Amino acid sequence: MSANLKAVQAARLREKLAEATPSEIVSEALRTVGKDRLAVASSFGIESATLLKIVSDVDPSIPVLFLDTGWLFPETLAYRDTLIARLGLTDVRTITPSAEKLAQIDPLRGLYATDPDACCYLRKVEPLSEVLKDFDGWINGRKRYQGGQRTGINAVEIEGQRLKFNPLARVTQSQVMQMFQGWELP
Repeated sequence: MSANLKAVQAARLREKLAEATPSEIVSEALRTVGKDRLAVASSFGIESATLLKIVSDVDPSIPVLFLDTGWLFPETLAYRDTLIARLGLTDVRTITPSAEKLAQIDPLRGLYATDPDACCYLRKVEPLSEVLKDFDGWINGRKRYQGGQRTGINAVEIEGQRLKFNPLARVTQSQVMQMFQGWELP
């Protein structure tokens, strides 16, 4: 699909989903992109659990991309495993930074202290960008209340040739916590 057609598609979806619920946005993402070309990016944090619950209710086999930066606590990995089991997620893929690039650029594991942006790029941005090349659309947990450039995000955006779905864009922080607690998520 050409860039112009993709932009038109994103604009139509943005209009259609302007007032949609998070579940409706995930369902439309699945219909539009298809399960084999759609992924969810997740940190498996507490707020991420809410999005993962919504996704699992729509289709627990949508691929979930979990970014392991190499700096995660064992408790984070245990929480991830708990959520996978609890929500019945069937296609969770762990994404890691390139071992070769880590050895070359951050051999002493101190880049986070000297150049946090470079560290974030190496351990998060680059690995996620690489794996997303296999997908035509992705779902993420960005929310307007997170501030900065996120205050104006829509339910659907275009990112290069990829559709980017933000099911929680219009949800408030208290609504996220209400869902989390109402669903009795761990």
